[in-house]
Amino acid sequence: MYTPLLFIVLSFLLSSPFSSSTLLRITKGSFLSVEKPSNILISEKSVFSSGFHAVGNNTYCFAIWYTQSLDDGSYTVVWMANRDRPVNGRRSKLSLLKTGNIILTDADGLTVWATETTSTSSVQLELYDTGNLVLHTLEGKILWQSFDLPTDTLLPQQPLTRSTILVSSRSQSNYSSGFYKLYFDDDNVLNLLFDGLATSSVYWLDPCLRPWQAGRTNYNNSRIAVLDPAGHFKSSDDLKFSAADLGIGPKRRLTVDVDGNVRLYSLNEKLRSWVVSWQAISNPCSIHGICGPNSLCTYAAESGRRCNCLPGHKMKNHTDWSYGCEPDFTPSCNNDHEVAFIKLPHVKFYGYELGYFENQTLEWCEEECLKHCDCKGFQFSYESDNGYYLCATKALLFNGYRSVGFNDPMYIKLPNSKLSSYDKPNQEFRLDCSHQVTALLQRTYKKKQENGAVKFMLWFACGCGGVEIIGFLFILLYVMYRNREGSRVSDNGYRHVDIGFRKFTYAELKKATLNFSEEIGRGSSGVVYKGILSDNRVAAIKRLAETDQGEEEFLAEVSTIGRLNHMHLTETWGYCVEGKHRLLVYEYMEHGSLAENITSNTLDWQKRFEIALGTAKGLAYLHEECLEWVLHCDVKPHNILLDSNYQPKVADFGLSKLFNRGGIGNSSFSRMRGTRGYMAPEWVFNLPITSKVDVYSYGVVMLEMITGRSPTGAVHTMDDDGGMERRRLVTWVREKMHATTGNGSWIDEIIDTAMDGEYDKNKMELLVRVALQCAEEDKDTRPTMTKVIEKLLGHKNDDFKKSFGHENNQF
Repeated sequence: MYTPLLFIVLSFLLSSPFSSSTLLRITKGSFLSVEKPSNILISEKSVFSSGFHAVGNNTYCFAIWYTQSLDDGSYTVVWMANRDRPVNGRRSKLSLLKTGNIILTDADGLTVWATETTSTSSVQLELYDTGNLVLHTLEGKILWQSFDLPTDTLLPQQPLTRSTILVSSRSQSNYSSGFYKLYFDDDNVLNLLFDGLATSSVYWLDPCLRPWQAGRTNYNNSRIAVLDPAGHFKSSDDLKFSAADLGIGPKRRLTVDVDGNVRLYSLNEKLRSWVVSWQAISNPCSIHGICGPNSLCTYAAESGRRCNCLPGHKMKNHTDWSYGCEPDFTPSCNNDHEVAFIKLPHVKFYGYELGYFENQTLEWCEEECLKHCDCKGFQFSYESDNGYYLCATKALLFNGYRSVGFNDPMYIKLPNSKLSSYDKPNQEFRLDCSHQVTALLQRTYKKKQENGAVKFMLWFACGCGGVEIIGFLFILLYVMYRNREGSRVSDNGYRHVDIGFRKFTYAELKKATLNFSEEIGRGSSGVVYKGILSDNRVAAIKRLAETDQGEEEFLAEVSTIGRLNHMHLTETWGYCVEGKHRLLVYEYMEHGSLAENITSNTLDWQKRFEIALGTAKGLAYLHEECLEWVLHCDVKPHNILLDSNYQPKVADFGLSKLFNRGGIGNSSFSRMRGTRGYMAPEWVFNLPITSKVDVYSYGVVMLEMITGRSPTGAVHTMDDDGGMERRRLVTWVREKMHATTGNGSWIDEIIDTAMDGEYDKNKMELLVRVALQCAEEDKDTRPTMTKVIEKLLGHKNDDFKKSFGHENNQF
């Protein structure tokens, strides 16, 4: 067929003297056209691209995006010039005028966006590999830059200042400005604001906390926050956090998402997908406005966040939950006997109070709400600190949240005649995306004079091309049919592949483990068995010890465990809860535990150093960076597993007490947790339990890995009189180091003999010093796990002694 040749001829006939191509920069008098898809700016190393990005049918925005597409073929947009005023897909252009001004014009020539810059000298528009689009003079003076006008995303090295603000998109498919904003308030504190259709409120920081109670400070006037290339975020109000995959390398972005959460993403280059490495809010239902008025947000382990209308209400817009729900009855204010109250247990509504009334009865609160036509209901809660009940009447039912953690009920006002029909589970409404309509831009413009010969050739080529496409589709469908036939199995015709975090039945796991026949590990929390799942994945299945823990509580905790995701944590594939059966399903680790490998002498010094670094990264994620703040409380070699490449993965995390953000400092446990020899002194002396208990255990484990000696026993040494003395492992190592300081031989005396003297002394000495600092008796002198990572990574500078400051004897 000759269709390809015809398209080449047509392309030549229709092309302009300036062919479409990617550009490194544009100069005065140049422009980018929406009608030339390849007419884009690209950064020097092709990290970012800038041009017209389709946001709907015949609608475009001038944008910046990562050049590499994701696995689904989409592109990640990080900036838009005209997100709220898209332009037409014909005759729209971005022009750099001779005056030095950049303008974006629609098909009718109307300017929809401009930089409002002027320059008499030569200027050019250039896209940097940082993602910054810069208009500058040839001498390097910046006249305008996109970093000063962010949309919903902050890139590394891009400052968030007092004059900038991040605004979420309206939805996943609608790039226009949404309802959620990240900004510095007048008190110099970084906040998240819900700015909805009718109401607005700050929900992060927690409105119930003062800045200093949340670890922030308003005693600053710089108002600046920056994400650095290594994944550290630091704000002038003392907000600090780090990416789970801390370090130079991955592409990152900080985005205010459409659901009102702020998330730090890292790009997995291999899978071509973004991974959340930090987020501001762990419970999505605490985000204001997420379900709209007259609705309730609930969070379930399996299904995630859901929105439901209150009893007696119906969904207002089936394509957008921000509109919430509306009454399906006519409110009445004429007769108190026509209305009554329905009780909603475990429900809380934030804000919009008509009044607070202390030390009142339920009957009094009902009467107070009935007096006011604009009272929609009331919260009736017991104030344990004061010993009385508090009545809070509500003018608006907004920010509704249902959780078993709320002990007190909410009462809403409904017509008395229909009260019995409402006293049922309310109907669940789902978003209906099938009816969403993308509006076409209505623009009129003059058509160019058509060339009859070219038009005929175009129609002819399209006809021939259509025949080719039909033939190709026929072949493709045939191949798909054959592949489908070949993949059939006896069970209902299709092979089912189980992937992701899911619920297993007890029968499934009993079959996978051959009735729990092959035991591969055992601990205080249960026994671990090897199993093969229905999709042939090898799994480690932990059968937890019988407990009186309720199903709802177990599901809440296992939901948190399932959402923890880090390369140095064992991946949790699912769980089972049936009756008293509680099981967790993990990935299987080929080389077993660190405890097995220490005794089998399979680890050289390089593997040991990488295990120390990887374990530190996993614990740092649990302590400081994951979606729920988690203490491990039983760090020991048996709970550090090794994959096929001897990379470490921390296991059994999340089985100890879970902490919400800000709760670690005041934590308490009903009993001691951990394993003898690895437990921090705080457990023994009944001191407050913080993340430093895991730091202590980590230090002891590292010393055991380096020396090959167990801390659960004792090291026998000879005293001055020739007798034998017993020493704890930590004490013995510390004494060896101080007794031989200066001659460098102490490391040779404590190192595991299995290494046969083949090791890097500098790196092993570094690891020992870090481990000893972690194992200090005083928890305040122990470093955080993030600091441990920084110190271990310091060896790359080939000057670890300087980085550790031996001169000031900090060890």
